[in-house]
Amino acid sequence: MSRVGKYPVEVPGGVTVSIADGVFKAKGKLGELSLPLSSHIEAEIAEGKVAVRPVGTAAQARMMWGTTRALIATAIKGVSEGFSKTLEINGTGYRAAVQGSNLVMNLGFSHDVVYPIPQGIKISTPRPTAIVVEGIDKQRVGQVALDIRSYRKPEPYKGKGVRYETETIRRKEGKKK
Repeated sequence: MSRVGKYPVEVPGGVTVSIADGVFKAKGKLGELSLPLSSHIEAEIAEGKVAVRPVGTAAQARMMWGTTRALIATAIKGVSEGFSKTLEINGTGYRAAVQGSNLVMNLGFSHDVVYPIPQGIKISTPRPTAIVVEGIDKQRVGQVALDIRSYRKPEPYKGKGVRYETETIRRKEGKKK
């Protein structure tokens, strides 16, 4: 029995949810998200909660039970609160700035790195060495943050590069005389 799937998802005030034709839709103050539901599970809305149950005892149904419940929970949280990831830039002369619909980063290359900001994602730079990625879709926010980080991953000797705010870089000692 799924430990995650058996608990219903609370629907906070200001969020409306619906299930029609195998598609779960959540609408809140930040926007609207839809999630196609697997044929192996069934979901129902009752008393301000969304409950998910597997159809049958097949392995695929048991696997999709907890997964679907978690995806529904993140969709509801996304339209009500949203998600954000913060990136830190370390290195001499490394900086970032938002110019129009592009994120322009100076990461030690001979040219600036220009990253076009995707639709539905908000990127801000509260200071030149910090990048905040915000949006309602948890997967897209994480993917955009990963794309930005991949331009210059942090290196282990001096820690230069783009890293997540909560990430710890394992440092190496370097050369000895």
